[in-house]
Amino acid sequence: MLTATLLALGSALGHAIWNLIIKVCDDRDAAALAGNLIGGLISIPILVVVGPPALGVWKFILGGALIQIFYVYGLAAAYTHGDFSLAYPVARGTGALLVALIGTVALGDHLAPIAWVGVAVVALSLLMLMGRGTTFTSIRWALFTGLMISGYQAVDAMGTRRAASGLAYGYAVAVAVSVTVNVAGLARGKGPAVVRELRKFPVRLLAAGVLMPTAYTMVLVAFRDAPIGYVSVLRESSVLIGAVLGWLFLREGLGRYRVASAGVMILGMALLVTGG
Repeated sequence: MLTATLLALGSALGHAIWNLIIKVCDDRDAAALAGNLIGGLISIPILVVVGPPALGVWKFILGGALIQIFYVYGLAAAYTHGDFSLAYPVARGTGALLVALIGTVALGDHLAPIAWVGVAVVALSLLMLMGRGTTFTSIRWALFTGLMISGYQAVDAMGTRRAASGLAYGYAVAVAVSVTVNVAGLARGKGPAVVRELRKFPVRLLAAGVLMPTAYTMVLVAFRDAPIGYVSVLRESSVLIGAVLGWLFLREGLGRYRVASAGVMILGMALLVTGG
């Protein structure tokens, strides 16, 4: 469990950073597509070295990748209509809570009673975030993104547990997602915008492209050794990192409500780890 905990926390840091990078680009939708494109290209030589997953798990890889088309679109819309320090925690936290429920119902995962108290406390912190300064549009897109997160993570949890290597599975997911989301982006006419973002922010998007598959692969490896609800909720310590990054670099106000919600979330995650 210690390894899964460390992987989840490391993924949280990487995920918060690449999300901040997307937020500060001019066209968030195109930037997310560009980051996924780079991530897929970087993942190909890694797969050559470690070897691809067996054919039997590709149905999970492709299924999760198709869901990520809607996730990427919803994420960009959430960042367009709401503050990073609001949209990011609501989307990630909602997704993690739904994954915990799916893991228990569909995958037979078990969380101790005190861990479920921690999940409930995290849910409370999300309700605190959805207070003043929010709009229906911003919350709607953040919740939609959270729903998509729970979908693709549940599918990938099933797939990575059936794969021989979590590392190979994770980077295969990166390649598949790169293809699906960018084909969908081209169909929406986003090709020229992707090129513009790559020309404007090559270093930023290269960094995002490295972090995207790396952070998610860390989670998929952790899914193999711990309940997906435990890993997903713990990984969402990234919401605290995201709120601080939004305050430090984007000058988004934390406010007493967001600071209080951060404190409640820390308590909830402490209970989760204790129960794990």
